[in-house]
Amino acid sequence: DVQLVESGGGSVQAGGSLRLACVVSGYAYGGNCLGWFRQRPGKEREGVASIWTYDGRTSFADSVKGRFTVSRDNAENTVLLQMNALESDGTGVYYCAAWRVLSGSFVYWGQGTQVTVS
Repeated sequence: DVQLVESGGGSVQAGGSLRLACVVSGYAYGGNCLGWFRQRPGKEREGVASIWTYDGRTSFADSVKGRFTVSRDNAENTVLLQMNALESDGTGVYYCAAWRVLSGSFVYWGQGTQVTVS
């Protein structure tokens, strides 16, 4: 079974930083895409960042460009989300997700980790 386990959430003051990690197992990690999403209170889930594990290509939502970075550690099947200059509207549950090629979408999801910016 595919499992994604996030960690690193917590509380931080506006302007601070957090780093989220997602460990992936049971998944064809190589040559695939992993993404970070978030669901803020009262809003729909939205994409934040993604990375292709093969070549490290990344993409970001406009709202986080220049503040968030995403990286991967292929040896550890881990994807990281470094969040800097966090803003108060960054509060929410952050999810890691894995792409399934045959579906053409993110179909595997972690349980989420809470980020609170005050």
